[in-house]
Amino acid sequence: MKYKIEYRPAFATIFVTLEPGERIIAEAGAMVSMDADVFMSTQFSGGLIPALMRKFFGGESLFVNVFHNKTRQPLNVVLSQSVIGDIEVLKLEGKTVCLQPGAYIAHAGGAKMGVRWAGFASWFAGEGLFKLQFSGKGRVLFGSYGGITKKEISGEFIVDNSHLVAYDSSIQMNIALSGNILASLTSGEGFVNKLKGRGTIYLQSRSVSGLVGFLRPKVR
Repeated sequence: MKYKIEYRPAFATIFVTLEPGERIIAEAGAMVSMDADVFMSTQFSGGLIPALMRKFFGGESLFVNVFHNKTRQPLNVVLSQSVIGDIEVLKLEGKTVCLQPGAYIAHAGGAKMGVRWAGFASWFAGEGLFKLQFSGKGRVLFGSYGGITKKEISGEFIVDNSHLVAYDSSIQMNIALSGNILASLTSGEGFVNKLKGRGTIYLQSRSVSGLVGFLRPKVR
């Protein structure tokens, strides 16, 4: 599978070329355009039970679309996301990565989609009871609201809630108050992600919840 990302970082769009026999699985609504000969089908994301868990406990779509090139010539599919921001393509190479709700766009090759229990603290913080988890040796396409920063961590690291996009599954994540109760309520930080371990994380420069909070008093 060949691809290129255009219009980044604000309006990132990914242009995929599927060789004969190749396919890519994408989030419902991610397709911008495609060649007429591309065969598209719809299925439960990861199977019925994982799809239901993903929908009702993780805030994701119940279905995914499969774009399959059944012809003998290369065909093109264009994918994007609903928010304004950048897109990253991650080559798994045998490791496992978790995505925050709303970040997933597509996956291809040997990447396998699953769900991972995130805990009640994650649900209480508005990030769902389950996370999407990808393993295998394929590629995962995910997006952000704003720009994406890739960072290697070793030890403990704190990320403001709703700025974490993706992280290696070996990293432990806990949701906690940013300080004591008074400081958390008055500082505007509230909950934070406390990360621990060694691995790669991806951060987004903007927060959807922050945008909603900014706009709410202006539209009343």
